[in-house]
Amino acid sequence: MSAPHEGREVFEYALLRVVPRMERGETMNAGVLLYCRAASFLAARVHLDTDRLLALDPDADVAGVRAALCAAERVCHGGPGAGQAAGEDPGRRFRWLIAPRSTVVQPGPVHSGLTADPSAELDRLLDVLVR
Repeated sequence: MSAPHEGREVFEYALLRVVPRMERGETMNAGVLLYCRAASFLAARVHLDTDRLLALDPDADVAGVRAALCAAERVCHGGPGAGQAAGEDPGRRFRWLIAPRSTVVQPGPVHSGLTADPSAELDRLLDVLVR
């Protein structure tokens, strides 16, 4: 008899949330980070709904929010574009990305699951939780 999760590996994910006005505490989901240690997989998928962002804050810095989301994607990818995190392994880069911060783009809580395809799971989570 095979194990119930045969062929699937544990993964962790966190939402990337935009908090356009800290004093109001409103958030909108704009991306997902996914880390699967067994597959050495770390990636982010982002989708910024600018109409929704501007509805929350008509003065929101859309370009700044996009830049922060793109920076998270670069850190996931690693290499020269990742800045100080460039030389770190995927697990350390994920932990750096999910560390609490008080900026306009913030990570949400970490959740876990099982998947046979981390990239497809990341796309699914983006569709379900962000779009």
